[in-house]
Amino acid sequence: MNPFAAPEQTQTMRQYYRWHAAVYDASRWAFLFGRRAILQHLPGEEQQVLLEVGCGTGYNLRRLARQHPDWRLMGVDVSPDMLAQAAKATQGYSRRIQLFEKAYGDGQFRAPEQPDVVLFSYSLTMFNPGWEAAIGQAWADLKPGGRVAVVDFHDTASAGFRWWMGRNHVRMDGHLLPALEARFQTTTKALVPAWGGLWRYVLYVGRKA
Repeated sequence: MNPFAAPEQTQTMRQYYRWHAAVYDASRWAFLFGRRAILQHLPGEEQQVLLEVGCGTGYNLRRLARQHPDWRLMGVDVSPDMLAQAAKATQGYSRRIQLFEKAYGDGQFRAPEQPDVVLFSYSLTMFNPGWEAAIGQAWADLKPGGRVAVVDFHDTASAGFRWWMGRNHVRMDGHLLPALEARFQTTTKALVPAWGGLWRYVLYVGRKA
């Protein structure tokens, strides 16, 4: 699902999602919380250009295409299997949605249009290494006044759960929020408990000042 700066990470993700792509949407609803909520915090202006980094199966892109008929949408991902699912999910909106099989970070991908919004939905915590480069490229790619929107795992007090998530390529030690706040002007920030407090996820929107 998710682009990485390092070639070995790209290959790891391609292999991982080769087996997960077909069942991703049917299985991830149980713990990928806040995906609809972050979309509600996006700017409401007409004719926005949005880039989703780690667009996966196109879950967000399809919803955004329905909600915003004037928006132009782009999705980038390193997994051809996930992008195949995304192409099927968004085929009714193919005139407004472009999909790219590329890594993201350190200038590896250049969007054909400068985005008003860069969206990361449960992707940044899997950029290991590469999350800092991805945040930096989002800042560089955005128009002045543009926004970055992030929903992702934040942290957990359970060492066992942290280990299990690490086995699934997810880092969750609260590292994203300080980096986002250092780079962007915060407009929305929330840390939300999940599964009785087993972990917390973050909702964040920041403006490129």
